[in-house]
Amino acid sequence: MLALALTGLLGTSAHSVQAENLLDIYNEAYQRDPVVLQAKANRDRAVAAIDEATAALLPQINLAGGLNYSRINPAGDSSSYNNRSASAGVDLSQAIWRHSSWVNRDIATKTAAQQELVYADSLQQLILRVSQAYFSVLNALDSVTFAKANQAALKRQLDEATRRFHVGLIAETDQLEAQAAYDLASAQVITAENTLINSYEEIRKLIGRQVTELNGLDEARFSPMPVTRTISQIVDNAEQNNLSLQASIISRDIAKDQIVLAQTGHEPTLDLVGSVQVANNNYSIDSAALTDGSSNQGTIGINLTMPIYSGGAVTSQVEQAQHNYVAASEALELAHRTMISDANNNYNNVQAAISSVIAYQQTEKSAQSALEATQAGYEVGTRTISDVLDATQQLYSAKQSLSAARFNYIMSRLQLLYTQGILTLDDIEAINRGLKRDATVAPAMSHANGTSFQPVSNTSAN
Repeated sequence: MLALALTGLLGTSAHSVQAENLLDIYNEAYQRDPVVLQAKANRDRAVAAIDEATAALLPQINLAGGLNYSRINPAGDSSSYNNRSASAGVDLSQAIWRHSSWVNRDIATKTAAQQELVYADSLQQLILRVSQAYFSVLNALDSVTFAKANQAALKRQLDEATRRFHVGLIAETDQLEAQAAYDLASAQVITAENTLINSYEEIRKLIGRQVTELNGLDEARFSPMPVTRTISQIVDNAEQNNLSLQASIISRDIAKDQIVLAQTGHEPTLDLVGSVQVANNNYSIDSAALTDGSSNQGTIGINLTMPIYSGGAVTSQVEQAQHNYVAASEALELAHRTMISDANNNYNNVQAAISSVIAYQQTEKSAQSALEATQAGYEVGTRTISDVLDATQQLYSAKQSLSAARFNYIMSRLQLLYTQGILTLDDIEAINRGLKRDATVAPAMSHANGTSFQPVSNTSAN
């Protein structure tokens, strides 16, 4: 389970806004996400195909019957010749030896098991996709918040620089620098708002509707925890549980069975066959009956079919299946290497994310202190307006980097669990407990088409 070291209970919110949390989005995506529903349908289809493959091993019984009437009027003869006949029968066949039918059933069973793994993998991927979409929104919300706070701070610096320029305390270049910094900050706000709008669209793609309010991360209770397992233990765990790897193993096994299936084209087949027939015939001239009889017939036997020559088709099919097996084996090797690479990368990403969170926390504190000192120096004339502008931008850049580092940590932990094949709903619930229960509504923003919505800020700019 993902450990975020989030302790304590959340108090009752005084806000009336009912924002949606990560678990809400996941539960809805579980019911409505097309990727998951498609994987589920493929699994169900594969399970149903087992019955079809098994049917070839069971008795085949068919009922047949017919009713015929014919009337003949020969030329030059006033008589009418009539024939009425009725027949019914039952045909039975039972495969005694059809190796291909047994192999087909094995393939169908393994295919169903593979599709079950694919479906389970789609559920774990859903956790990743929902979490990525959710935290992309929160990160974008932070970007908007910090961009606007930076813009507001630079606007105050611009107003102050303009005032000083008009009274002759600073040169025009200082005022122009402040104006340029403010204009850049305004452009950054536009970019951040557009990113936020697009981030909300990713959630809509998952659940089929627009979401405008989300619970943010509770930074006060957020504390990244180190990975307790070694990388060797993680790789060993992934060897046993990685769903993509397990599905590739079954794909290789199916490819091996397909070689055997192709080879059955050279083998004989043996079937038990039997039938029971009942017939009734009635012949008459005009209205006078000539014969009226019935017959019963039963047969039973064994059919043996031995293929002699099929123009090389079976040999070609065997060769194709062998090449397919080689391809499946190489695909398995690729899946194995990818799993090891992902395990190492995600492990390193978690370690780096932890260090980044700690480093950016200190960076934010240092940037805040540096800005305060720079502003004080500017007031007494020891620092320039450029110094103040740079310090302001560095502070909000540090805030944004810290926010991104927190979300990167969460996603890296989830990715590491996914690589091991052990990502579950419990991990979503653990993260969800680390979210705020209230939401702060940010100013409305406009889409390009003129419609607007109210996003939710998940943190303060201060």
